[in-house]
Amino acid sequence: MKTLEELHKIRTEKKKELDLRINTKADTREKHILVCHGTGCTSSKSAEILANFKAILKEKQIENVRVIKTGCFGLCAKGPIVIIRPEDTFYAMVKPEDCEEIIQTHIIEGNRVERLLCKDIDGKKVNSLDELNFYKKQKRIALKNCGVSNPEDIDEYIAFDGYLALEKVLKEMTPEEVIEVVTNSGLRGRGGAGFPTGKKWALTRASEGKQKYVVCNADEGDPGAFMDRSILEGDPHSVLEAMAIAAYTIGANKGYIYVRAEYPIAVKRLEIAIKQAKEYGILGEHIFGTDFDFDIEIRLGAGAFVCGEETALLESIEGKRGQPRVKPPYPAQAGLWGKPTLINNVETYSNIAQIILNGADWYASIGTKNSKGTKVFALGGNVNNIGLVEVPMGTTLREIVYDIGGGIPNGREFKAAQTGGPSGGCIPKEHLDTPIDYESLKEIGSMMGSGGLIVMDDTKCMVCLAKFYLEFTVSESCGKCTPCRIGTKRMLELLEKLCSGEGSELDIYKLEKLAANIQKASICGLGQSAPNPVISTLKYFREEFRQHAIEKECKALECKALSNIVIDEEKCKGCGLCQKHCPVKAIEGEGRNLRVINQDKCIKCGTCLTSCPFHAIGN
Repeated sequence: MKTLEELHKIRTEKKKELDLRINTKADTREKHILVCHGTGCTSSKSAEILANFKAILKEKQIENVRVIKTGCFGLCAKGPIVIIRPEDTFYAMVKPEDCEEIIQTHIIEGNRVERLLCKDIDGKKVNSLDELNFYKKQKRIALKNCGVSNPEDIDEYIAFDGYLALEKVLKEMTPEEVIEVVTNSGLRGRGGAGFPTGKKWALTRASEGKQKYVVCNADEGDPGAFMDRSILEGDPHSVLEAMAIAAYTIGANKGYIYVRAEYPIAVKRLEIAIKQAKEYGILGEHIFGTDFDFDIEIRLGAGAFVCGEETALLESIEGKRGQPRVKPPYPAQAGLWGKPTLINNVETYSNIAQIILNGADWYASIGTKNSKGTKVFALGGNVNNIGLVEVPMGTTLREIVYDIGGGIPNGREFKAAQTGGPSGGCIPKEHLDTPIDYESLKEIGSMMGSGGLIVMDDTKCMVCLAKFYLEFTVSESCGKCTPCRIGTKRMLELLEKLCSGEGSELDIYKLEKLAANIQKASICGLGQSAPNPVISTLKYFREEFRQHAIEKECKALECKALSNIVIDEEKCKGCGLCQKHCPVKAIEGEGRNLRVINQDKCIKCGTCLTSCPFHAIGN
C-alpha cells in the first residue's frame, strides 16, 4: 500500500522520465520505442516485434533505450505501428524482421529508416505523428493515454496525472459538488442513448438504500465497433479511477465491470490494473486515508448482443439469463439485486477524470450547444484510414470520412455511412455535411450509438445492407417479447425475398408497417431500434428497393440472383486485369482487345468489378 506522499513522489519522478513521450524537445539522451499492442497490431505480430527489439538491444548492449508496450495509436490501417520518441518518428506496417534495421539505422547511426516511414494518403512520407492528416482534426480526451503510456504499468498512469482526480474528489469535494461539475460539463452517456451523465449520477445518489453499486458496461457488441475495447486495452486505470469517483459520489462501495470474454487483451489488462490498484491501496478500504471503501470485480459476458442493454446486463451479472427488464423501475432506483445502481459505459467513464481536473467549463467549451466534448468512433468499411478516431462533437461526416479517413479507396464514390450499428441508420451523401452530434443525427433518421461508423462506397447494395443488420438482430434477439422475436424475423424474410428476385412492391409496404409496429411494441431499446437500418435505407434509397422489387435488378451487383455482370465496351481498355483475377476463367479476350464475360461460366462473385481500374464493369 502506498501513502499519498509516496504516490506524489512516483508522479514527480516518473514525469521527468516520461516527458519525452509528449515533448518532442525533451532534454534527454534516452529513447523510447513505443510498440502498439492493441488487438489489431497484436494480430499482426506486434508481440514478436516487441520481443525482437528487446532481444537486439540486449545483444548489442545498448543502454538508454526502452521498449514500451502501448495501447492503440488509432491508425489501424498502418499497423503494426512503431513510434520512436522524443523525435516522434512514425514507422508503419513494421514486421518482426525490420527490428534489426531500425536499431542499427535509427538508434545506432541516427538516421531514419526511410522505407518504413508512414505515408499519408497522398503518398507523402511523414516524419512524425503530428504531420499525418489522420490526427490533425482529432482531439484526444478519452484516448489521451492510448498509444502513449504502458497500460500495464500503474506508475506510468500516475505520472500522467492518474488518480489525481480521485484524490481531489476525496479530499476537497462533496458528492454534490462532483455531481455539479459533471452536470455542468454537459457530458452525456456515450453508450448510445446520450442521457445526461450528471443527471443519472444525481438520480442514483438520491435513491434510498444502504447498498448501492457502480457498473461499467463494456459489452461492446455492435458489428465493427472497437472503441471501448481499445480504451480498456490502452488505458484501463482511467476507467477504474472514474468508477471510484462515481462510487464516492453516489454512496457505493462495490463496482462491476461487465466485459466481453471475446476481449482477452482488455480483460487481461483490467485484471492487471485492478491488482495494481489494490496493491497501492487505491482500491480497497480507507482509500487515501479516508473513510471511503471501494472494490471492483470483473464479470465476463458470453457474447450476447442484448446484454449491452443495461437491464439485461444486470440480469447477467446476477447469474440469470440476459433478458431486458420492464422499466420503470430504472437501475438508478432498483438495479443489481434490487439495489440502486449506476451504469455508464467505458467511454463515458474515461472522460470523468479529465473533467474533474480541468473543470466543467473546459469540457463544455468543446463540441456543440447540446452535445459537449468529444466522441470516439471506430471508422471502418470503404475508407482508406481505417482506425479509431476521437473528434469534437459537431465535426461533420465529410471531415471524418475525407480529412481524417482519407477518402474512399480505388477512386470510388461515397454512397452512405452507417452510424449506431444495428440500432442506427444510414446517412446518404446528401448529408455528408451533417454535424455529428446527438440531435443532428436524430433529425436525419440515424443515431450516435456507441460509435461504430461504417463507410460504404457506390458498389454497396443498400437492400443487402438492411438484410445484413436484420440477420444480426434476428440472431441476437433474446426472444422475450413477440414484436422483436417474430417481427424482425418476418422483416428479414421480406428482405430475403427482395434480394432473391421474388419480392414485390407490396413487400416494401409490409416492411414499413412491420418496422413501425416493432418500434412501438418492443420491450427494450434494442428491439425498438432494430428496424432503424431498414427505415433509414427505405427513406434515402427507396428507388433501390423498387429496382429489386419491380425491375428485378441490383445495380450494385451484390444480389447474385438479380445481377448480370457485363463489360462496357467504351470504357474497357483491354488491360486484362479482370481476366487475370477471375476465379472461374469466365472472361474472354486477348491482347489489348475488348474483354467479354461468358455468362454461362460467370458465378457473379464481383471480383472483376473490384479489380477493374477503369470502372468498366457493371450491370
